Amino acid sequence: MAGYGKVATAAMLPVLSYMGHPTFNLPTALVSNTLDYGKFNILDTTDYIAGTLPVWKELGFSFDAISTGFIVSERQARLIASYCKEQAARGTLIFVDPIMADWGKLYNGIGPGTVESMKEMLTVADLAFPNYTEACFLTGTPYRKEGVSQGEIGQIIDSLRKEGCKSVLVTSVTVDGQTSVAGFSHTTGEYFLLPYNEIPVVFPGTGDIFSAICIGHILNGEPLRSSARKAMDAVYRLIDLNKDATDRYCGIPLERCLNLI
Repeated sequence: MAGYGKVATAAMLPVLSYMGHPTFNLPTALVSNTLDYGKFNILDTTDYIAGTLPVWKELGFSFDAISTGFIVSERQARLIASYCKEQAARGTLIFVDPIMADWGKLYNGIGPGTVESMKEMLTVADLAFPNYTEACFLTGTPYRKEGVSQGEIGQIIDSLRKEGCKSVLVTSVTVDGQTSVAGFSHTTGEYFLLPYNEIPVVFPGTGDIFSAICIGHILNGEPLRSSARKAMDAVYRLIDLNKDATDRYCGIPLERCLNLI
């Protein structure tokens, strides 16, 4: 949960709530502001999580779906993965966004241990949403700025599936010269490629918005491919509307434009 900036939980809560899904949260960290500003303070909430999960179990709380994002440590990953496994056994869908990297490198303040933590989360995922950089870190694949071929992205997807996740969406990947989202649906056995036109501005939190919209459509019973396409189109509209913002590090002001999703 970022104190300043519409990213992570602060981006997903309004989207999922607007789409009709009552949403609850368990912050993996409290972050002063988005990391893009260069200076930040992070409070690790692993001890809080360790104390909260037993209370939730005792109270009998259950969920249709769990979505995970930024994970602070390997200990935290083990706690969350264990809880997700228990909930998955009861029919809960598990969505994992391995937030840790972009543009070929890890985010500020994130080390190699985070990669191992995210691999732990893949073992419980019904659907994982890595961007291309994260997919490379998770599979040990060299990052190529120019992008990959359709066959190569298929190999990356298969490597992610071998880590344990069932379905996969690799976002922000250039495939045969075209920016795309590449996916695999375990329910249909289908590999697919969804091209899109890129707007040349960067907002933090767009990946969180994408995953929230996609999850919302999946929970409404829609197939993965069409859910991803609708999420892509909505994110495009949101970026296009806000592309002239003076402080893009803060993210997209979602509350003013939820009608676009």
